[in-house]
Amino acid sequence: MTDPLTTELLDLALEVARRAGDLLRDGRPADLGVAATKTSPIDVVTEMDIAAEKLITDFLGRHRPHDGLLGEEGADSKGSSGIRWVIDPIDGTVNYLYGLPSWAVSIAAEKDGETVVGVVTAPMRGETYHAVLGQGAHTNGEPVRCRPAPALEQSLIATGFGYVRERRVGQARVLHELLPQVRDIRRGGSAAIDLCDVACGRLDAYYERGINPWDYAAGALIAREAGALTGGRPGVPASGELTIAAPPGLFEPLQRLLDDLGAWHD
Repeated sequence: MTDPLTTELLDLALEVARRAGDLLRDGRPADLGVAATKTSPIDVVTEMDIAAEKLITDFLGRHRPHDGLLGEEGADSKGSSGIRWVIDPIDGTVNYLYGLPSWAVSIAAEKDGETVVGVVTAPMRGETYHAVLGQGAHTNGEPVRCRPAPALEQSLIATGFGYVRERRVGQARVLHELLPQVRDIRRGGSAAIDLCDVACGRLDAYYERGINPWDYAAGALIAREAGALTGGRPGVPASGELTIAAPPGLFEPLQRLLDDLGAWHD
């Protein structure tokens, strides 16, 4: 992958994430409502999700018409260039619907199936996180690193919950066993922000079952470039089955514990 291409992809991701973030922050109607539901009646899509994804896909289509696209709200095209954009117009839609600040625009670029650029912008935080494969992680242009690994019992761990009842029952069971073994648990509502908070040292670790590529593609690259490890079950990459991010030394015991607790299945 050439440096000019890397630079182009990063510049486009930063610009379109900024534009989508501005639209979502400044254009949110006071009477924002649910436009559709997905996996269950509480897994929602708003009119702003749809508008932001259209803004992003139109922008990328104008600048790189031969690239593929995968988006949460329906964009799905293979393209012919070897580049695919993986986009989540609002990661943390329920937070956005309720007026909570923890939501983000997540944009990743893959080259031949490998994530090479990741951008997450959190407008209500005033922060943009980005990473290029092999070039480190940054917040608002400044380099960031994950925290040194604490002992498991001293770790602050974020997680999230699905929207289908059966999955929540399993996640509650895992949490019941995990919570007494760690410092505390956080549930922010945005996988992309949680992964970036691991990168910035604001969290020690993050895990979740049931997230999608658009939820973690950008954030996982940012976490890895900040020094974290990412994965699923032992020997398995991060996926919808299970996604874990933590620094070396914490990643391994947390992964083993989550595997033992069955965090990878409902």
